Amino acid sequence: MDTEFDLPPSQFLAQPDALLAQLAQLVDTTTLAAHDFDVDNRTGFMPPEPPVTRLPEEYDAWELVLEEASRGLKLGTREDLTDDDKAVSSRWRAQVESLPILPIDSLEKSEVIIRRAHLVLSWILHFYIHTVPPSSKCIVIPRSLTLPLLRVSSQLRLPPVLTYSDTVLYNWALRENQLAPLPDLNNLRTVQTFTGTRDEEEFYLTSARMELRGVEALELMRSTMDEAFVGDDIATKRITAYLFKLADVISDLKTLLLAVREGCNPDVFYNEVRPWFMGVDSGEKVWLFEGLETDETLEEPKELSGPSAGQSSLIHALDIFLGVEEYSHSEQITGHDETISISPSTTTIFPNPAKSAFLNRMQVYMPRHHRNFLDHLRNNPRPLRDIVANSSNTSLLEAYNKAVTSLKELRDAHIIIVTLYIIIPAGRAAEKERKGKEDGDSLLKGTGGTDLVKFLKDVRNGTAGAVLPSES
Repeated sequence: MDTEFDLPPSQFLAQPDALLAQLAQLVDTTTLAAHDFDVDNRTGFMPPEPPVTRLPEEYDAWELVLEEASRGLKLGTREDLTDDDKAVSSRWRAQVESLPILPIDSLEKSEVIIRRAHLVLSWILHFYIHTVPPSSKCIVIPRSLTLPLLRVSSQLRLPPVLTYSDTVLYNWALRENQLAPLPDLNNLRTVQTFTGTRDEEEFYLTSARMELRGVEALELMRSTMDEAFVGDDIATKRITAYLFKLADVISDLKTLLLAVREGCNPDVFYNEVRPWFMGVDSGEKVWLFEGLETDETLEEPKELSGPSAGQSSLIHALDIFLGVEEYSHSEQITGHDETISISPSTTTIFPNPAKSAFLNRMQVYMPRHHRNFLDHLRNNPRPLRDIVANSSNTSLLEAYNKAVTSLKELRDAHIIIVTLYIIIPAGRAAEKERKGKEDGDSLLKGTGGTDLVKFLKDVRNGTAGAVLPSES
């Protein structure tokens, strides 16, 4: 490896794990060392340069199969499927099954290339699974896909399934003829979609724009932590100003979220886009990964939820920084009721084990460096909420509560969007199907398998409960 890419011994990520454990108790964590965590001070959790859009030539077989899928494969659950549609999907799945099992050695040399490999393979996975007819309750994923996907996922420490980073963070390019050196809210386009519709593209770009607007929030966090280290009256005044500004930034995130209505039709999203996201948790099908027994380094996947807004590191960072995490990520907010599941190996039906807090579980789906960033943020020796709670400064309290309230209002907006894009279309679909159930008896699941309405309200209410009372 070229020496210019080697981490110097002083860099955070170059430290041995044992030493890191000791340093977590000793080092000053006020400043967020962004480059250690793949966080850019200009673009936040999104890369500052467009992600690569093609793997090296030796992996053309994967790229060509994905290109073929993108030309119009249709969901296997569509009622208007013709025999020709079914034949096209069947032939495409046969191509996936006949793919050579390509080694991933050369992919491991580059983080940006292996990210692309995870994106390509996970999109192929979802195309494969969701073009299968609904009568198939058990889907065998061929070893030609299983082995490279699980090996790539193991290297990245990600689940072998489509994630938020595959649909948003690493799935964009600059618009044609765009000379701007960095991505901004207005110069992005989406690279990979399931449907080729503007609606699907706008759905992803809404999240991308929120990530970019959130860069200022990350800078305000850093500045606040630096001032907290000083801790004098001037620092308190500055922190107060930063928190008022943070509230404004979070309000802008809410505006961007609600703007998805301008480019994404709810019925198109619910009926044509969202079904492609479904993982094991939210579907009714069992996924069997063929060929696991041939590689003893691989394990049966345990996390297969699919992409979710809950995998955005930006929102988690806001929760942690504001001290809201213990409320919004409470172990009681799992988003699950007692239901049943089917064992892939024995087809035995048994009650689901207790789920952990949904938002904590979603962190498994984040890029590993971003998870490290969140852990680093948690290790801040001067938590903001403690500073505010122990201060008699009423302006500081007001600013803090304004920021928390803005975060609660962002979650109000999320509930509005979910109502428009999922709950109302689901009600229409239930009425159309007339299965003999009242609409209220149906459990609406999110792509992460959550009881969607209850979960979102619980998180919103938990966030609202984090507002600190005034002395009066």
